[in-house]
Amino acid sequence: MKVTSYRAGEAGDFAFTEDNAKRAAAAVTHYPEGRQASAVMALLDLAQRQNDGWLSPEAIEYVANTLEMAPIRVYEVASFYSMYNTKPVGRHLVQVCRTTPCWLRGAAGLTDTCRDQLGIGLGETTGDGQFTLVEVECLGACANAPVVQIGDDYYEDLSPERLSALLGDLKAGKEIAAGSQTGRQSSMPDGGAVTLTELPERAPAEPGRAVPGPEFGDPVSPGPVSPSGEGA
Repeated sequence: MKVTSYRAGEAGDFAFTEDNAKRAAAAVTHYPEGRQASAVMALLDLAQRQNDGWLSPEAIEYVANTLEMAPIRVYEVASFYSMYNTKPVGRHLVQVCRTTPCWLRGAAGLTDTCRDQLGIGLGETTGDGQFTLVEVECLGACANAPVVQIGDDYYEDLSPERLSALLGDLKAGKEIAAGSQTGRQSSMPDGGAVTLTELPERAPAEPGRAVPGPEFGDPVSPGPVSPSGEGA
């Protein structure tokens, strides 16, 4: 199916830029003929990025027209996933994960820090339009809890003090480093990387007692090999 290119005014005041129209058309080609509705999430993402981080009714209608869908079907998708915003948001969308691992590691304190430092409540935007604060369900970085997503980036291993410093830098227009805020690489243990070569040696078996079999992580001998190369 060919993606219809609508002009501004035919779906309110929203229309894809030339570059985004090309990206939308490319997204539709990933699906079989007649199944263009499967590209709805990709097109909503494009529309949201173009529309200052939120999906206006006109943008939703535009995506619906482009994919020949009923607007209510597109709205159902946009209103279901927390990655889409159906009302204006600030330049920095601060999303505090509140699911169990983050909550156990102090996520409630992070929300309080944002409230106090930004002067706004959940779902609100600062007067200067710079920050919007929301809580979301699992962001999928449980090993590095607690986690906050700001824009497209994750900020992990947070504490109220670390988050306060990040927000202060953002207010000052400074760039902030994404990822773990404790210097942890990826999702390695807090104490640093542990490899099998660092496992403690086991004590030798006492005389007259059977030698225990290999434990998890122990090297296992392949046993004798016949001249043909097959195991005996």
